[in-house]
Amino acid sequence: MNGPTPQASGGARHILVAGLGNVFLHDDGFGPEVVRRLQRRPLPPGVRVFDFGTGGLHLAYELMRGYDALVLVDASRQGGAPGTLYVIEPDPEDFAEGIEDGDALDPHAMDPLSVLRFVKSIAGWPGPVRIVACEPGDVDAVELGLSRAIDEAVGHAVDAVEATVRKLRAGPASARPPGVEDAPGSAGAGASAQRAGG
Repeated sequence: MNGPTPQASGGARHILVAGLGNVFLHDDGFGPEVVRRLQRRPLPPGVRVFDFGTGGLHLAYELMRGYDALVLVDASRQGGAPGTLYVIEPDPEDFAEGIEDGDALDPHAMDPLSVLRFVKSIAGWPGPVRIVACEPGDVDAVELGLSRAIDEAVGHAVDAVEATVRKLRAGPASARPPGVEDAPGSAGAGASAQRAGG
């Protein structure tokens, strides 16, 4: 797998869109499904889309190839109804502790928080980071396919990712997609949310 290719057009940014999740655990397959649909659509220059599944360590090493920004796509419990979408802007200060020497790392079970801590520890903060997340229903049942509410949210999540990428490429302004309302505090600092179909 090669790193991002420099683009001739001015202002283009190297952006990684990374899906996370286990397709065998029902709604945890949200991230991979969003990525699968994104891969069928035309992408701007410098934007790469990958499904990393549960391989968080592979994502961490991919980020070291020199991307300017990262968009994570994952199922995440934030307290809303199943199918609620969130666009979260993490605060780099939330990851100030990094990964300490001797910390145990499971390459098959690194959540977004662990990935960002690891990357910051070994390669510095990867630039602007956005997390497009969906409130899951069931992530414990061993079952292929998404529940109805989550499946209906996937198309809206694809639109949210594309809008986020456009704004990241445009410059340092907020990458919050238009029409997404402020989330309740449970969604985290810098977060926004919308219900599928809203």
